[in-house]
Amino acid sequence: MNKNRNARLLPSLALFATLLTISFLSGCGGGGSDAPPAATYSVSGTVTAASATDIDVDTNDPVSSYNDNGTAATAQLITNPVTVGGFATRTSTGNSGDRFASGSDIYDWYRATLSAGQTILLDVSDHDGTSGTNPDLDLYLFTTSNTTTPIKSSENQYGNGVSENILITSSEDYYILVYAFSGASNYTLSIGQTAAAAPIGNLRLEDEFVPGEVIVRFNETLLSANFTGNKTITAKAQSLGLLHKAGDFGRPVLLSLGNPATKAAAFQALGIDSLDPMAEKLASADMEMLKKYDTIRAIKALRKRADIKTADLNYIRQASKTPVDEYYSYQWHYPLINLPQAWDITTGNASVIVAVVDTGIILSHPDLNNRVCQFSSACQGYDFISNTTIANDGDGIDFNPDDPGDGSTPGGSSFHGTHVAGTIGAETNTAGPGSGVAGVTWDTKIMPIRVLGKGGGTSYDIQQGLLYAAGLANDSGTVPFTPAQIINLSLGGSGSSQTEQDVYTNVRNNGNYGAGVIIIAAAGNENTSSPSYPASYDGVVSVSAVDMNKARAPYSNYGSMVDVAAPGGDTSVDLNADGYADGVLSTVGDDSGSSIANVYKFYQGTSMAAPHMAGVVALMKAVKPDLTPDDLDAYLLSGSITEDIGTPGKDVYFGHGMIDALKAVKEASTGIIPPTLSLSPSSLNFGASTTSLTVEVADGGGTPLTVNSPTENASWITSVTLTTDLGSGKGTYTVEVDRAGLTESTASASITFPTTSAGSYTLPVNIRNNLSNAGNTGLHWMILWDPTNPLATNPTTHAAIIGSVYNYSFSAVPAGTYYVLAGTDSDNDGYLCDPGEACSGYPTVNALTPITISSSNISGINFTSGYNTSVQSASAGIQSIPPQGISFRRDKRIK
Repeated sequence: MNKNRNARLLPSLALFATLLTISFLSGCGGGGSDAPPAATYSVSGTVTAASATDIDVDTNDPVSSYNDNGTAATAQLITNPVTVGGFATRTSTGNSGDRFASGSDIYDWYRATLSAGQTILLDVSDHDGTSGTNPDLDLYLFTTSNTTTPIKSSENQYGNGVSENILITSSEDYYILVYAFSGASNYTLSIGQTAAAAPIGNLRLEDEFVPGEVIVRFNETLLSANFTGNKTITAKAQSLGLLHKAGDFGRPVLLSLGNPATKAAAFQALGIDSLDPMAEKLASADMEMLKKYDTIRAIKALRKRADIKTADLNYIRQASKTPVDEYYSYQWHYPLINLPQAWDITTGNASVIVAVVDTGIILSHPDLNNRVCQFSSACQGYDFISNTTIANDGDGIDFNPDDPGDGSTPGGSSFHGTHVAGTIGAETNTAGPGSGVAGVTWDTKIMPIRVLGKGGGTSYDIQQGLLYAAGLANDSGTVPFTPAQIINLSLGGSGSSQTEQDVYTNVRNNGNYGAGVIIIAAAGNENTSSPSYPASYDGVVSVSAVDMNKARAPYSNYGSMVDVAAPGGDTSVDLNADGYADGVLSTVGDDSGSSIANVYKFYQGTSMAAPHMAGVVALMKAVKPDLTPDDLDAYLLSGSITEDIGTPGKDVYFGHGMIDALKAVKEASTGIIPPTLSLSPSSLNFGASTTSLTVEVADGGGTPLTVNSPTENASWITSVTLTTDLGSGKGTYTVEVDRAGLTESTASASITFPTTSAGSYTLPVNIRNNLSNAGNTGLHWMILWDPTNPLATNPTTHAAIIGSVYNYSFSAVPAGTYYVLAGTDSDNDGYLCDPGEACSGYPTVNALTPITISSSNISGINFTSGYNTSVQSASAGIQSIPPQGISFRRDKRIK
């Protein structure tokens, strides 16, 4: 909301015909000019609210109807799917005539029945995406049994704050809260099937992170001269009221809010309001949640500062595993991916180094001691656990990555990193010591990087380990002489940050002396489509898990971010009847006694799937030393190194398929990058009203392809037409749909693009049918606009809704040519059709058609009104109406 109304008016005055000064005549019957003409007529019709719409019951327009939705007890009941237009403000607006001129509208509560897989999306309409002074609205989800502590949240600000989203993982009734953290704004709240990707840097209370810690990167070009030269990073941290823990200028820095006293000083230095309604709400019920909320408040304050480039949470990452029964048995998971046949071609090469970023490795394990980079070697590992409380070895970061265990009781340690390392490269084909299990590779060296201790590890420590392994600057002050070419991350958690994404991008592109590093990560074990990080970062290969039958393991995460599948096991069954659960068998330790015993155990998890993939990539590196991250992407995209075990083409459960070691080694041996096809976008969603969309079909790499005629598998996809032909069947395809035959509310289908030499590529298509879902877009202001006399007083009225239809009538209208326009004014700024407000015109707002009155009344001027969240102009309410830049005002109202 713009507090300075005159500032918005002046640009319109400069454009002459951009200002329509409108007088409001009280009542629904209509109005007229000050001097009635000799002959006048009427114009009437209806405005129908678009289906699946609703309006916040306490907007800032004082003429609109009002109900209180400021508490959970008075929550507004909304349908599903729906788009709601609303308004919220942290403080009173101070503008005379506003509904909230002297009060606030901090809370807008809604209640809805939601289904798993749906997404709640909040668009903050008055947020421009860049300014640190933007309004900040947050989104919270509560169960019906607890309206004090949210179960999910989205609390973006500055840059990402233009939208918030929450993915629903369980079907039930919920409370949804739109919370005004700062400023005032219109908004739209949407519930639907489209899974909106959570933006990088999204702040969420439910994520695991270290309360009181923040990771920042300074904008060094804007740092004060007081903090250059001999001034330290510690002094800069103190100027922000924060404590310096690790890092330095030029790379990420770990800072802390400290104890309650230092936190208060930090809040004062950062300009954080000590009186926060949400903080008070959490303080009464959940102090741990309050500490996390205060950390998010600090992040928001830091992101507003010009001298801060990025500010993020210090996320906690967990090993993705489930340990079970121990002792040796058959490793069924290797024949499943044709590994024995691949060994006939190569068993690996000692020049290939795979870094295992995990709990560390038992360096003395007989199956690993000859494979792990030991002390003083060219690829020596490192321990980056900075918190001595969770390190379990009595110190902070040092050069010893040996795993002392991560348990709090005897026998409670997982030795997770040792299990992962054994899958990648345990001693194989040997007798005596070291003969327990086989590894995917027989010769690859393993670099141990310790980042997980008791209870997991932090994203900051993991970033340092990643940088070290890649040979890039890090907190240790040193790098290995020979960096890793492949990094395995069998760990993960919720929450993401741009700082972390940048680290992964840097490692992928610039690690290993500029040759690039291939990063493999576990997709996660929560049986959900919610993104897990780091697997869901760009540039990271995300690995899901399959069982002995090549079916998705019951715990494995899924979704569009999954790239490939590999054996992860299922310890709940014994399908091969060998007497042991069908987990992945590998090397571990047992600390139930006075010293750590070297043993073997069955684990299950995507943590076990990821090292299968990392090991196969190491075999590919052995036969193709110049294999790059981009090369691996091309191999995966082509399907040439995987077995397609799911829906043809890429799918959400197995990505491009299950890795096939034999295919992978054969493909890499040729040195030829396979041809691939690129579809952009990778899926089409027609929503509830769109009937036509386009997709770009192009070569994705390797030898150019020829695309044959595409086919669709649903009758409601009426045509797939090549509208821009770039040759060989590539170019722009226009896809059209028809909802006439749809009986269900949502439907999914696919379009297949067959190629002559690289198989077929599938484009998912989704559609929604909401024609029966009557809408309500609130009180509408109706305008009859005379374009020949733009500065004249124009007839106006407002129309109340009956069902989903607004009836309107203008009386005493002189003969002439007019446009009929309609819209809401939720923020009461005198402009209709702002972002987040309903907007329309006859017959549509994007293609207005004039009506001519000459000698009789005109009726039946009917059209539809809905929300257009894409309108972003701050000074032009309806950008598409000629002349360009028109804003429709209704500020001279007669009360």
